[in-house]
Amino acid sequence: MIAILDYGSGNLRSAERAFAAAGVDVLVTRDAVVAAEAEGLVVPGVGAYAACMNQLVAAGGDQIIKNRIAAGKKTLGICVGMQIFFETGTEKESATGLGLFAGAVTAIDNPVLPHIGWNTVVAGEGSTLFQGVENESFYFVHSYAAHQPVAGVINTFAEYGDRFLAAVETDLVSTTQFHPEKSGAAGARLIKNWVESL
Repeated sequence: MIAILDYGSGNLRSAERAFAAAGVDVLVTRDAVVAAEAEGLVVPGVGAYAACMNQLVAAGGDQIIKNRIAAGKKTLGICVGMQIFFETGTEKESATGLGLFAGAVTAIDNPVLPHIGWNTVVAGEGSTLFQGVENESFYFVHSYAAHQPVAGVINTFAEYGDRFLAAVETDLVSTTQFHPEKSGAAGARLIKNWVESL
């Protein structure tokens, strides 16, 4: 079963439909026990970094994620749900994140923001998420991103004015800056790849 964490931030229903289409049982939940014990946990996120992080902490989501990692269970973060895995974010105000990835989430260097629409990615070597969709386009909506590669993991990049991290993969944590649930066939394949890795 895949749990989608409902902590007050994210496109829950579109994510629910997209993951259900991958052929697995999906539950949108606020229940800490269900979220902790699910085979896979999806952490969506929209809005500003600080607000998203505050909502996550208020719902106990930060501890759920850390406990899952300690227990060897997989988690997928989407959009701002990716950003909060980093140490800090600077959108509107400086805020502290989960700190599971080193680095800061800062503004994209492009005069036209937010970055909205389809963009190709350059998948990191050995990626599980991007098998079969290594050079496809995915749907982005954001003005901030992590820019520096994370050491010792699989880093996938995209460009919009400057280069930024489009995805990060470890054995237990995968994150995407784009919205796979809004990325058509390529996004559906990526979701299926993640589900099959559980």
